[in-house]
Parts: sequence; structure tokens; C-alpha cells
Amino acid sequence: MRETGPSGVIDPRYGDATATAPPWAEIERRLSSAQLYWIVSVRTDGRPHAVPLVGVWHDGSFAFCTGPHEQKARNLDGNAHVAVTTGSTGAGGWDSGVELVVEGVAVRVTEPAALQTLADAWYAKYGEDWLFDVRGEGFVERSESGGGSEGAWVYRVVPDKVLAFGGGHGQTAYRFGSRHAT
Repeated sequence: MRETGPSGVIDPRYGDATATAPPWAEIERRLSSAQLYWIVSVRTDGRPHAVPLVGVWHDGSFAFCTGPHEQKARNLDGNAHVAVTTGSTGAGGWDSGVELVVEGVAVRVTEPAALQTLADAWYAKYGEDWLFDVRGEGFVERSESGGGSEGAWVYRVVPDKVLAFGGGHGQTAYRFGSRHAT
């Protein structure tokens, strides 16, 4: 995780303007430790497509993988803008957890060293359940390394904006450099 990052700005329309926004390090910790995420992409006809998946928060961005013929990959071919969500509120209610939304553009990762770094991050986080080898421009499951699997394409989402909801502060936005999202 990075030592510094953007400052959060609480939206007074949806939160307590007198509260203190969570520090970026706390948001990154939550993004790193989440076990399950939801990704929302857009189909070519404009309809949303939302599915749960595993992924890793690594080096300031979210990484996920998908088969080249899955709906997510087809959607990203037409529109690479996505939202990735994760959270912890559950039954505890609005003030007991923090729900996070990462908005950005999904970019395919194909460079072998970058893919290996991400495969190592998946293994460090999920263990044997998500053990990948790098083959070609993507991942294959370790058990299929010698087989005919088409593998998975890997994408990285560098955030334009991250929204944090709950935790006693309401809605807080973290924006990144000149890539401000509205």
C-alpha cells in the first residue's frame, strides 16, 4: 500500500460534514483485504452486467481476470469503464462498516513480468485456491499449465475516483490527479 494518497472529501449532502474522512491508507487497507468484489461493466447494448469475482489491490490499482470469451471481456472490448465494489456493512448497518466503489478504466495487462507479479499477489492473498502460472499474455490455472485451457486475461483498473460509504462519515470521495471522474 502507498504511504500517501488522495484526501477524502465528505459530500455534505450524503454525510456528516463535521466528520473526519477516513485516511486513504485505511481505504487501501480495506481494498487490499477484501475477499470478494463485484464488477459492473456495460454490455454493448447499454445494459449493465454485474458479477462477483476475486481480485487483488496491488500497487494502487485493482486487478482481476476473466476468460477471453466471458461476458466481462466482451463488454470491456466495447467499453472499458467499470465500477468495482466491495464492503463490510452486512447486518451491522450503515455505521458499522464501509462500502467502497472504485471507478476507472479496465486495461488489459499482457507484459510477462507484470503478469507474474500479479499471479504472485493472487497466491499471497488466496493461496492454493487461486494459483496461476503466466502463459502467453494471461494466466492459466497451475493445474492446467500443460493443458489446453484458453486461460484468463488479466485487467488492471487504475482508479479515477473511489467512493467510501458508511463508517459514520456518510459518503466520501477520493479523486486522483487530472483523471477526475464526475
